Amino acid sequence: MIENEISEKIIGCAIEVHKSLGPGLLESAYLECLFYELQKAGLKVEKQKPLPLIYKEVKLDVGYRIDLVVEGKVIIELKSVEALNEIHTAQVLTYLKLSGCKLGLLMNFNVLRVVEGLKRLVNKL
Repeated sequence: MIENEISEKIIGCAIEVHKSLGPGLLESAYLECLFYELQKAGLKVEKQKPLPLIYKEVKLDVGYRIDLVVEGKVIIELKSVEALNEIHTAQVLTYLKLSGCKLGLLMNFNVLRVVEGLKRLVNKL
């Protein structure tokens, strides 16, 4: 599957979670439910995947974790905040750069419709 096909499935699962739960919960609740829906959809999903930081020639394990990685190709960063801002976007772009993945989805579940809180980000490698 290519990234666009994967992202379509991810968005469908996110909509299902949001329709069931609505806004206003903690990020961790949405993370667990989306993880469940993605697995149920037959996708390979890694939760809280460690992301080492490589600075020059030194590999540092400083505790960064990607919320979800789907099919080893798409990063999902979940939020439950009043509004997404530039630092959230920068975080996903940095995760894309460090991981080598091409596509990231930044999802804010604290909105009336999940598509209003969705941002698709591409690593230009």
